Amino acid sequence: MGWKSYEDLDVYQKSYKLALDIHKASADFPKEEQYSLTSQLRRSSKSICANIVEGQAKSAKSVPEFCRFLNIAVGSAEETRLWIRFCKDLEFLDGAESKKYDDNYLEIVKMLRGLMKSLRS
Repeated sequence: MGWKSYEDLDVYQKSYKLALDIHKASADFPKEEQYSLTSQLRRSSKSICANIVEGQAKSAKSVPEFCRFLNIAVGSAEETRLWIRFCKDLEFLDGAESKKYDDNYLEIVKMLRGLMKSLRS
């Protein structure tokens, strides 16, 4: 493995930055969405990088345990894609912005699956 810490992983760095971007972008969502869609979107986006960190911390060099957390992160990335679609359809995000986020989260899914594959081999 070419990394020592989760901080060295491109997928962690990308997911962390995107979670920050999502948090900032959702600050302008309608006030009535603060405890529903805004909260769901923020939590799912932050869950991706959090599961990468937690997986590495709890794995104690156990590949299956780390992969379990990475798989949870995949689920959170897909959930984030769903909330982004809601945001686009409700016109909280414009088409170009939502596509940019969706493409980035799709890339994160691919990166997570690639990391799991490399860990297992």
